[in-house]
Amino acid sequence: MAEKQPSNRKTGESMNAENRNSTRGETGKEKENNQRKTGEQKENPPKETGTSQEIPPAIRVMDISKIYKLYNKPSDRLKESLGLTRKKNYKEHYALRGVSFDVAQGESVGIIGTNGSGKSTILKIITGVLSKTSGELVVNGRISALLELGAGFNMEYTGIENIYLQGTMIGFSEEEIDEKLSDILEFADIGDFVHQPVKTYSSGMFVRLAFAVAININPEILIVDEALSVGDVFFQTKCFHKFEEFKKLGKTILFVSHDLSSIAKYCDRVILLNKGVKLAEGSPKDMINMYKKLLVHQLDEETLEDVSQKSSVIDGEGGEDSWRKHFTVNESVSDYGEKQAEIVDFAIIDQYGAMNNLIEKGTKFQVKAKLYFHEQVKNPIFTFTIKNAHGTDITGTNTMFERVETGVVKEGETRIVTYEQQMDLQGGDYLISLGCTGYEGDDFKVYHRLYDLVSISVISEKNTVGFFDMNTKITVEKG
Repeated sequence: MAEKQPSNRKTGESMNAENRNSTRGETGKEKENNQRKTGEQKENPPKETGTSQEIPPAIRVMDISKIYKLYNKPSDRLKESLGLTRKKNYKEHYALRGVSFDVAQGESVGIIGTNGSGKSTILKIITGVLSKTSGELVVNGRISALLELGAGFNMEYTGIENIYLQGTMIGFSEEEIDEKLSDILEFADIGDFVHQPVKTYSSGMFVRLAFAVAININPEILIVDEALSVGDVFFQTKCFHKFEEFKKLGKTILFVSHDLSSIAKYCDRVILLNKGVKLAEGSPKDMINMYKKLLVHQLDEETLEDVSQKSSVIDGEGGEDSWRKHFTVNESVSDYGEKQAEIVDFAIIDQYGAMNNLIEKGTKFQVKAKLYFHEQVKNPIFTFTIKNAHGTDITGTNTMFERVETGVVKEGETRIVTYEQQMDLQGGDYLISLGCTGYEGDDFKVYHRLYDLVSISVISEKNTVGFFDMNTKITVEKG
């Protein structure tokens, strides 16, 4: 938002007094001239200089709803369309219900939610593919969209013909598309297939062409819906590099994905949808944690609070011999689960066997978790994750990945889990998360999770590129 300009220091009362003083003693003609000048100023007010105005959002969604009519049989739809019945032979399904949000110009916003939450529906309404049932939508800027595979393409046309079709639909002239064609073809990199009908393309080739068109026509707003997951790793890297370029240029990006790491990395803000309703919006880290709770039914959708009781680790209970007294628990720890099993203590142990969250790079260290079982659990899965400050999962593992049999743990029993590894992360500060999950039949259960529980600092004399040091040995020989 634009900053407010300093207000005139003169109060209304003092200004009126000045006006009274200035008009006192005027002749009739002078007064008439002054009034004429005042009238001219009202009709043509002087342009303000040096003042900033509020920048309108790139996208404003206000109380938008989308209702689908679900008919019991096709004949009911036909009868209604022909006006043959006044009876309501359908049920109303709200794909979206009263959704509102703004996307500022130059902002990158992610939308996450469970399947059927309305993510793709809201993008289609913003791009004009779908009509809304009610509400108001304002878009300031030229939109380029990459929705589900095939949206907006004519399957009988060749790749080249579809490039011109898409460009024309967005508002470019043929001459403007001619100028951009070489960039589009270079980015798509599908060779001579660009002269073949797109119905012959593989899914990877299709998304290459679609993204190349969307990204190279210089849009002010880019909207992407999951499509990047189709491409190979090289193409995805190229696409995300374009995302970075767009952000630096101040373009607006609206991004839907189930890849939470990409959401955390590229988005300034995240909107959480569920069953067609906006639950919350906020920082990527907070919204991703809320989404994970939603997935395992540990979030009250009305209050947005955990439905599970807090762990004794968070409450600070325990005796003098507890491990956690050596560490500071993160005030923003995310604590949830059904609590059939509960993490009651934890520790980080350095190479010397001391409880310490300062770990030297290249040394062995351990993370310990102590769990108490309130109910019998078959084959619990014990988990351990390290995140960076942005909330991106850097590394982690669990007993299922490591093929460690955990068996049946009876009610009232405890388990101490030790994760031992070498610290090869680059120097810096990280967050440790612990958890216990499992399966009851085909249903995935979260017994207890403590996300971002405690910090760990890596002390390093040498940092390389990326998150990890691969401990590479380099030799150089004379050829």
